[in-house]
Amino acid sequence: MGLDDPVVLDLTGVTDKAALMDRCAAVLALPDRFGRNWDALADCLADLPRPVVLVVTGWRGYAEARPGEWRTAREVFAAAADESPARLSVLLSLGGTFGGSS
Repeated sequence: MGLDDPVVLDLTGVTDKAALMDRCAAVLALPDRFGRNWDALADCLADLPRPVVLVVTGWRGYAEARPGEWRTAREVFAAAADESPARLSVLLSLGGTFGGSS
């Protein structure tokens, strides 16, 4: 697992939990059974079919709009990465883009 083929989770325009869950479902190709709540996200992150480097971009607007939700999202991502570091790494991009994505 490396930065050669990361999955970019661009949160630009995301301002609530529902939009975050929809974006995660689309970018990570989560199963139809994904319940779009924090526990379901944690479960799906633990069951990813292959190792993933997840680069989160465009997150500042969401963090400012919903600081409590953003804190919970960070906790869910961190717990999943801590639980299975060989399967998931989560990086927060401090710049506006990553690897040519917008």
